[in-house]
Amino acid sequence: MKQFQIIYKNDEDFFNELETIKQWCDTNPSYTTLFRIYSEDMEFDHIKHVCDILDEKMPDALYLGCTTNANILDGALTANSEIIMTCTIFEYETTQVKLLQFPFLEEDVKEDVRQLREFCDANPWVNSVEMHATIMDMSMREFCEEMSTLRSDIQVFGGGAFNPNMDDEKAAVFSKGNGILEHGIVFLLLGGSDFHASSMFIAGWKPLKRRFKVTKADREILYELDGIPAFEIYQKFLKIQKNDKFFSNTLEFPLFMERDGVDILRCPLAVNDDDSLVMSSDITEDAIARLAYGDPATILSSIRHDGQKIADFQPEVIQTFSCAARRAFWGDENISSETIPFNSVAPTTGFYTHGEFLRINGNMFNFNVTLVLAAMREGEPKNSKIVNLYDAKLDNTEKIPIIWRFVSFIEASTAELEEMNTKLALSSITDGLTRLYNRAEIERRIRSTLDKHRQKEASGNLSLIMLDIDNFKRVNDVYGHKEGDHVIIGLSDVLRKVMDDVDSSYLGRWGGEEFMVLLSDSDIKEAEELAEKIRMEFESLTHEIAGHQTVSIGVTQAKVGEDADTLYTRVDKALYTAKANGKNQVVRLD
Repeated sequence: MKQFQIIYKNDEDFFNELETIKQWCDTNPSYTTLFRIYSEDMEFDHIKHVCDILDEKMPDALYLGCTTNANILDGALTANSEIIMTCTIFEYETTQVKLLQFPFLEEDVKEDVRQLREFCDANPWVNSVEMHATIMDMSMREFCEEMSTLRSDIQVFGGGAFNPNMDDEKAAVFSKGNGILEHGIVFLLLGGSDFHASSMFIAGWKPLKRRFKVTKADREILYELDGIPAFEIYQKFLKIQKNDKFFSNTLEFPLFMERDGVDILRCPLAVNDDDSLVMSSDITEDAIARLAYGDPATILSSIRHDGQKIADFQPEVIQTFSCAARRAFWGDENISSETIPFNSVAPTTGFYTHGEFLRINGNMFNFNVTLVLAAMREGEPKNSKIVNLYDAKLDNTEKIPIIWRFVSFIEASTAELEEMNTKLALSSITDGLTRLYNRAEIERRIRSTLDKHRQKEASGNLSLIMLDIDNFKRVNDVYGHKEGDHVIIGLSDVLRKVMDDVDSSYLGRWGGEEFMVLLSDSDIKEAEELAEKIRMEFESLTHEIAGHQTVSIGVTQAKVGEDADTLYTRVDKALYTAKANGKNQVVRLD
């Protein structure tokens, strides 16, 4: 695989560069030639003119492209170059390339993907799909769902066509023989036994710990987080205001959201009058969102760490699809810092997008504020030495920025506070000696479970096991209260051991030497068998000073419509009968 990179300046220079490429291709007519064309020039006649030249000078070459926010050549943002091209020459006869272009509106999504899927199913050589699409004002949810139905071995990557003016909705895609479409999608299908690709995404923004639930959203409008207007979250926690700096300020703090196990970013673009937020892509209700923070050192650290996968692949070319929001975040003077390192691995080209696409573990994702990379090569790796991205100099970012230190401090403090709150909440419902539920909590669970059974929200049977250590006063009098505590702890350990594999069981200390076991899905026969196991385990236990001790147990099952007080009375009566009949036994009372 060989690549030529072209900046279109004028027809004469373009003719000369094409002649050089044509001469190189003529050395082997079996080569397949592909041009990718990225245009910041929004005059479609100019784009068509370039395509017409390609059709004339290299009629066998394929080409595709789109309008962009900006372009990447040699790993860097291109300056003063409205149209750039890369010419990729595939040198293996086994490599196959196919272009498909369709109109692309929301009503076209299923049909477009159906045709793509049918072609891929009929052509098993396809292992990668690169896509360019106009997606402004479209929901990508259905498209991503449909793309997830492609054969599981097919990688998909690409970007949304855009405009140099981020506020302008005009964009287009085009390909050989299909013309220019303002609402269109182009699929570049690649594959063959010797064609290999590796794709990935890098965000670089790090999520904060505080979680918010999306309580109201519709497509790209985020109305509420945790039941309050979404803008108030940015106002309260970050002091971001409604002004002309809103977008640039929120770029540093987009929302991190998990979807199908993958963290994706969504950036607020604007605030509506009702304090809802216009987001960069669809938002799903009930999703969990976290504010994320970005700074140059954090992002470039991710580039070096995560991007090493691309270097290890040893590609011959690298395609990049980077969000225009990243360009706005960095500024034109610094944006190339995150893509130039990859040019030391292989020629790196691409464009700044309106949304990035990547298929991960079979699922298609529409990203924002993200860098998607697609590395490609023909044949096995040809380099003996793998480039180490950690060796790349990244603009004096070795020093940890102060924001990173503050975030680390805040998150460590938050973690400590959360741990303390968890311990406090646990202590309010557990018994200090046994660490089982205390009387109030086990009773609350019994009453709650009974209510669910009465309202038919739960199936099965509810049973209770009530236990009392035999002759416990004598243990305290003869061996002391400390040994009495050891005996109580011993019984609680036996309860845990016996009930460990029993689903829907809850253990509580009822008071003193009495214990209660709630079985929310066991009948009286099962409860009686478990009670006997507990009795035998406890009897066989040897205490350090008190030796062997025994326990009496009562068992019963709740009746239809029965309340908790009646149930307590019956299980207590069963326990009393076990005591009266000589102790160290289980009594069942239906």
